[in-house]
Amino acid sequence: MSQEPSTLIAGRLRVLIVEDHADSATAIARLLRTVGHQASVANDFKSALALAGREGFDLLISDIALPDGSGLDLMRQLQRIKPIKGIAMSGFASSADEGNSRAAGFSAHLGKPLDFTKLRETIEKVWETPTSIA
Repeated sequence: MSQEPSTLIAGRLRVLIVEDHADSATAIARLLRTVGHQASVANDFKSALALAGREGFDLLISDIALPDGSGLDLMRQLQRIKPIKGIAMSGFASSADEGNSRAAGFSAHLGKPLDFTKLRETIEKVWETPTSIA
């Protein structure tokens, strides 16, 4: 059974990308847009919370280490507002790092640098799975 996003239009998800490296954030957003998703970018914890407060998102893709906070704390706060699926990304990808991401509410944890094919596959798995895997 797949979950229907509130803003899904012809397979399109509303994605919030939180990444403090501006070029990486822009590249991820551009690539997601080319496959039909709507992508918004925030470069830090505070602006991500503000953007999420103004707009509804189906999926969070967030770096763990942000200049003004933690992506783990961001996911916890967003989950309190409204359930959201998430994919963590980090330069650290040990089993402990993955466990911390899952404990915070992320459905998957990807190491950096991101492989866009792997990101697309992970988005599909996360979205199609009620209790995510990956």
